[in-house]
Amino acid sequence: MGEKAVVSIVSTKGHSFPQIAQAVREAVDLVGGLEGLFSPRDLVLIKPNLVAVPPHRLNGAVTRWEVCRALADLVREMGGRPVIADSAAVGVDTEQVIQATGYACLREKGYQVVDLKAQPRVKWPLPGGKVLAELTSFDLVKEAKAIISVPVMKTHDQTEVTLSLKNLKGLIDDRDKRHLHQVGVQQGVLDLYRAFRPCLAVIDGTFCQEGLGPVHGRTIEMNLILAGRDLVAVDAVAGKIMGFEAEEVLITRWGGEAGLGKMRLEEIELRGRPWQEVHRRFLRLEEDRRVEVEELRLLHAPGTCTGCRNTVLSALFDLKRAKQLDHLRGLTIVTGPEVEIPADTPSEQLIAVGICVPPDRRGHRFVSGCPPNNSWVVEEVVRGRKKARLARD
Repeated sequence: MGEKAVVSIVSTKGHSFPQIAQAVREAVDLVGGLEGLFSPRDLVLIKPNLVAVPPHRLNGAVTRWEVCRALADLVREMGGRPVIADSAAVGVDTEQVIQATGYACLREKGYQVVDLKAQPRVKWPLPGGKVLAELTSFDLVKEAKAIISVPVMKTHDQTEVTLSLKNLKGLIDDRDKRHLHQVGVQQGVLDLYRAFRPCLAVIDGTFCQEGLGPVHGRTIEMNLILAGRDLVAVDAVAGKIMGFEAEEVLITRWGGEAGLGKMRLEEIELRGRPWQEVHRRFLRLEEDRRVEVEELRLLHAPGTCTGCRNTVLSALFDLKRAKQLDHLRGLTIVTGPEVEIPADTPSEQLIAVGICVPPDRRGHRFVSGCPPNNSWVVEEVVRGRKKARLARD
């Protein structure tokens, strides 16, 4: 079995910065501290999840600044040069997220907080990549001697959960983020792990999300900090706390099977609190029943992955928020490799989603990707409705 991975679970005593900082210090100390991860004066990149501007900063969508500041202080104590940096989701202004979630205040205190999208780009070859031959990252990422992944504990509308491995997606530019959805997000994230080799994960499990994560899920207060040097192991433990087995989460499972880390609990030494004491089953996306649409037919074939299922459900939520659910009336949306299309389905009312739908069953309205971004499904729904109206006029 070899040497066990070490993962810590620590409960916070409250939500003030000193209380969060104490929990972060304890969690990091339990897994060996920062000793040996970098040398004095090295640039250490602290990578939060700044995906988008949330409805409020503690809704569980964005890593809270208190956790990143605590880590920056620990890096400084070891003589390193901490930089807090991220790039938000495709099309999102990272600086707006920084301003809306309190990170700008850290700058006033002398901490370096960087919008990676404003940084020079650099090409990064990946000769051993499974789905990526190269990627486009940023000069600051290339300069970093150590990377610490600092995600939020939350569900995700395409990958079940988004934790320390998935968090690495923010280290590439928007074009490559789009490309990942074409070639396969799960394996693509593992290619990023092989390229960047983060040395530590610290999960913000204070305010989390279940259901429709990563931005609009239901907020859960868990008051936890997790840490570990093996990101696969950290994600496996966090997933277990959330009610997900490692085998259910393809990024964790494939990372373990590829030898990138330990995913089985018997291969992991837990320090701090037992996972059973802090366990709370998180709602899956399909259990977050906040959208119902009349006259919409959803056909998920046997073998459809959760990525495409969740993409479609997430698109429904997006349309609801935009008050555009009426665009779905009369549509048939299909996914999966062996989907059966009812004979009475008009071709203009059929939308096939995902590359697994066979070419002869895709019709004229096809959303490619593995899985596609939910926004692409929304665009196809709205575009098709506009075309229908123009045809009637």
